[in-house]
Amino acid sequence: MDGHFVPNISLGPAIVKALRPYSKKHFDVHLMIAPVDPYVAAFADAGADTITVHPEAGPHLHRTLQLIKSTGARAGVALNPATPVESIDHVMDLVDLVLVMTVNPGFGGQAYLPLEDKIRAVRARIEKTGRAIDLEVDGGITAATAPLAIAAGADVLVAGTAVFGAGPNGYAQAIQTLRG
Repeated sequence: MDGHFVPNISLGPAIVKALRPYSKKHFDVHLMIAPVDPYVAAFADAGADTITVHPEAGPHLHRTLQLIKSTGARAGVALNPATPVESIDHVMDLVDLVLVMTVNPGFGGQAYLPLEDKIRAVRARIEKTGRAIDLEVDGGITAATAPLAIAAGADVLVAGTAVFGAGPNGYAQAIQTLRG
């Protein structure tokens, strides 16, 4: 987050680089910054495995996705609640992940927006490609909303407040609760 595209500021490539030696886990980096293109290489060089961008974060989504792919990272597109699903129609050949935001990005703890119709529409587009493309949902994911997103077609969920709100001693239980 850059304090421009979204109001908050958060982790940059230096943090990704500092964490990379300590984990073999997949680093899925969601860039809520604009312009995004000048920072793609820095995040890829820092160790990001997937780099996800918003169509609104630059003038040429196709070019941005090509840039991400050229670094060897997986490319993702994030759709804000009001971003039309059609905005990904002409880039599906380049994406490895589509992220449906079920809150407006930039603040944790927001309530889930019931966008299952949008999730289903993205799932249909993914199925039409015949490619293995992840469908991720982020925003307001709790034990109550996770099943809604999964039933609509999500195969990856992002849960912040539902996990971290439990405190360090409660992380494992919170994750288990989300998994059902």
